[in-house]
Amino acid sequence: MDTIIQDIRYAFRMLTRTPGFTAIAVLALALGIGVNTVIFSVVNAVVLRPLPYPQPDRLVTLFHSYPSLNLPRASVSPYGYLYYHDHLSSFDSLAAFTDFRSPQNLTGMGDPERVNTIMVSADFFRTLSVSPELGRTFLPEEDQPGKNREVILSYGLWKQRYGSDHAILGKSIGLDGQNYEVIGVMPEGFQMPSEASLWTPIAFSPQETKEQTEYLSVFGRLKPGVSVKQADAEMARLSAEIVHDIPELAAYGFHVGGIPLSQLSQEGLRTQLLLLLFIVGLVLLIACANVANLLLSRAVARQREIALRAALGASRSRIIRQLLTESMLLAVMGGAAGLFVAYQGLGALLAYASTKLPSMFRVNIDVYVLLFTFALAMLTGLLFGLAPALHVSGRQLNESLSQGGRTLVSRGRERLRQGLMGFEVAVAIMLLVIAGLVMRTFLHVTHANPGFNASNTLTARIALQKDHYPTPEKITIFHQQLLQRVSALPEVKNAAIASSLPLVGGWTRSFMIEGKLLKPDPHTFFATVSPQYFSTLGIPLVSGRSFTESDTGTAPLVAIVDEKVARTYFPGESPIGRHISLNRNAKQAEWREIVGVVGGVQHRSPLMDESKGGVYVPFAQMPQDEMAIAVRSTGNPAALASAIRHEVAQLDRGQAVFEIKTMEMMLSDFVAEPRFNLVLVGLFAGLALVLSSIGIYGVISYSVTQRIPEIGIRMALGASQQNVLQMVLAQTLKVTGIGVMAGVAVALLVTRLFSSMLFGVSKYDPFTFMSIVVLMIAVAALAGYVPARRAAQVDPLIALRCE
Repeated sequence: MDTIIQDIRYAFRMLTRTPGFTAIAVLALALGIGVNTVIFSVVNAVVLRPLPYPQPDRLVTLFHSYPSLNLPRASVSPYGYLYYHDHLSSFDSLAAFTDFRSPQNLTGMGDPERVNTIMVSADFFRTLSVSPELGRTFLPEEDQPGKNREVILSYGLWKQRYGSDHAILGKSIGLDGQNYEVIGVMPEGFQMPSEASLWTPIAFSPQETKEQTEYLSVFGRLKPGVSVKQADAEMARLSAEIVHDIPELAAYGFHVGGIPLSQLSQEGLRTQLLLLLFIVGLVLLIACANVANLLLSRAVARQREIALRAALGASRSRIIRQLLTESMLLAVMGGAAGLFVAYQGLGALLAYASTKLPSMFRVNIDVYVLLFTFALAMLTGLLFGLAPALHVSGRQLNESLSQGGRTLVSRGRERLRQGLMGFEVAVAIMLLVIAGLVMRTFLHVTHANPGFNASNTLTARIALQKDHYPTPEKITIFHQQLLQRVSALPEVKNAAIASSLPLVGGWTRSFMIEGKLLKPDPHTFFATVSPQYFSTLGIPLVSGRSFTESDTGTAPLVAIVDEKVARTYFPGESPIGRHISLNRNAKQAEWREIVGVVGGVQHRSPLMDESKGGVYVPFAQMPQDEMAIAVRSTGNPAALASAIRHEVAQLDRGQAVFEIKTMEMMLSDFVAEPRFNLVLVGLFAGLALVLSSIGIYGVISYSVTQRIPEIGIRMALGASQQNVLQMVLAQTLKVTGIGVMAGVAVALLVTRLFSSMLFGVSKYDPFTFMSIVVLMIAVAALAGYVPARRAAQVDPLIALRCE
C-alpha cells in the first residue's frame, strides 16, 4: 500500500510539472467521458433501470396478432379482455385501459382546460401495485355503467390546476359537462400511459362486453413462479378456443400473445439510444488515441529518467506500473471533469429531448451512472496508457544514457504514433459519414414542399361536449357560427375548419372505389373540411372544383381526393365524376362523387412510413365534434389567439381552446426528430473531427521535431523549402489516406445500422462519402501544414548543431 501511495504522489508531481500536457489530456478525456456519461444516463433510465413499479418483471402486455393481415401486434377488444380476465390462470390480475388519449374539457375551479383522460379497469392500479398519493383507487363496483362518476388526478394536474390542495378529495369537477367526484391523486412521476392527466373507470356496457372492436391495451401481473413462456402456452390454448368460437378469425392466423411491459416501453428508443452510445464510444476512442500520442511524446523527454530508474534496479514491471499509475491518475482527473461536463450536458439534452422520452423514465446521474463513469475512466486509463508504457519500457534503455541529452528517433514509436493517427482518422470518417447522411436527411425534410403555405397562419382546436351538442345539426351550427365570427375579425384574411390539419397525422380510413376491386384494402388520410379550407392553407386545386356552401348535408354527397390517390387508384384517367365510399362494407356504402383533385400535403414525419394519400369531404356532410380552425392573418398570426378564445367563450363558456400553434411552429415540430438526430450526431461527429485534427497536428509536429537533424542534412545537400514542405505533407496525407480508406470501408458496413434515421438519401450515398473524404483530407492537410511549414523554415546550421 505504501508503494502504491508513493507511486500516486510521484505521478501527481510529474503531472503538475507539465501543466500544459496535463490540461490538454484531461480536457480530451473530459469531453470523451462526459458525452458517454450523458448518453449512458439515458440508456440506464430507459433500457437498464427497471420500470418504477414493484416487481416489474412480472408485468406482461397482451396483444392480438393477425399474421396474414401483417398485423403482428394489435390492440385487444372488450370481449377479448373480459374472456382473458375470466380464463387466464397464469396471472394474479389483469387490467385494461384505452390505448388512445381521450381528451375532455375540464371545467370547474378555473378556466376550461383540455386534459387527457384515460379510461381504465378497476384492477388497473392494483395490477401495477401503485398506491395513490392521496385518497384511494377505484372499487370494482365503480367500474360499472351509471356508477363510474369517480376520477383520479395525476400529480401534475393536481399541482398545477388545484395548487396541491389536499381538500380536493370529495370535490366535484366537470368533464365534458358531466360531474365527477375526485377520489384520489397519484404520486409524482406516475403517468401510465404517458401524458395521462386523469383516470376514470372504463365501465363497459352490456353491449360493449360483446364488442369485437380492438381499442384496449391489456396487461397483467404474473403469479409468482410463472414465466412468460408458461403464460404464452396458456394464451395459445385460449387462442384456439376463441378461433373455435369465432371461426372467421382462423383465416387471419389469429392468436393471443404477450411480451414483458418493460420491452414494450423501450420500443422506439432502445435501438436509437444504443446507436448513440456506440457513437459516443467512438468519440472516446479518439480521445484515448490522442492522449496515447501525448504520452508517447512525453516519453521522449523522459527517456533518460526511465533509463536511470532501470539502471538503479527498477524492473520493467515496476516502470510499467509507475507509467500506468500516471495514466490512471490522468483518467481519474478526466473522469471527474467528465462528470462536470455530463451534469451540464444532461440538462441540455433533456430540455431538447423532452418530447422524445416518456415521463415514466426519470433520467438522472445516479449511483449506477457514477459507477459507469468510474469504470469508464479506469478502462480509458488502461487503453491510452498501456501501449505507451509497454513501448517505452521495452526499449534498450542503456541507449538513452549513451546518447546523452539527445533524443532517439524510434521507428517503432513512430509507427505506433502514425497507427494511432490513422485510427483517429478512420473513426472520424465513420462518424462524419453518419452525420453527413443525417444532415442530408434533415435538408431533404426541411426543403421538401409540404404542400401548403404555412406563412401567417394560426391554428387551434375545439372539441364540443357530446352532451351539449348531441346532434350533427347542433355541431354544424356551432362551428359555422364560430367560423363566421372569426372570419369577421380584423386582420383575418381567410379562415377555415377541418377535422385534421397537415403534419399531425390525423385519421386514416379504408375506402372503396365504385367499379374497382382493390386488394389489399386501401387506406387514406381523411379530413372533413369547410369550403374555404384549401384556399386558407394555400393547397392548390389541380382539377375539378372545390367545395362550396351548396355542399350541405341534404345535397348530393361529394368528395375531393389528392394527387396521390388520383395517381395510385386512377392511373391514366381522371377521377372526376367517379364515386368513392369511405366504408368497406358494400351493403352500407355511401357513394360520393369525386368533384375535385388537390395537391398532396405532408401528413406526418417522412421518417415514418407514409404511403397513403388524402380524401376530403365537406364538413356539412360529415360534421365532427372536434375540429381545428385555421386562420390566415394579414399580420402576426399569434396575436389572434386571445381573439379566438374570446369568440369561443361568447358562443359557449364551457368550451376549451387548445393546441394553439402557428403553422410555422407545426413545421418546426414536424422536423423535430430529424433535427434532434442531426444535432446529436453532428455534435459528436464535430467533436471527433476536432480531436482527430488535433491528433494529426500533434503527430506531425512531433515527427518534425524528431526529424530536424535529418531535415537539416537534406537542406544542406540542396533540398529546397518546397521539397521539405512536400515531404512532410506527403507523410501526413499517406497516413491520412490509409485511415480514410479504412474508415470508408467500415462506414459502408456501419451505416446500415442507422437506416432508421435516414429519409430521401441512400445509406451508401456517394455524394456524402466523397464530401466527407474531401473534408477529412483537407482538415488533415491543414493540420499538417503548420508543422510542415515550420520544418521548411529550419536553419540547416542550427539543425546540424543539434545533431
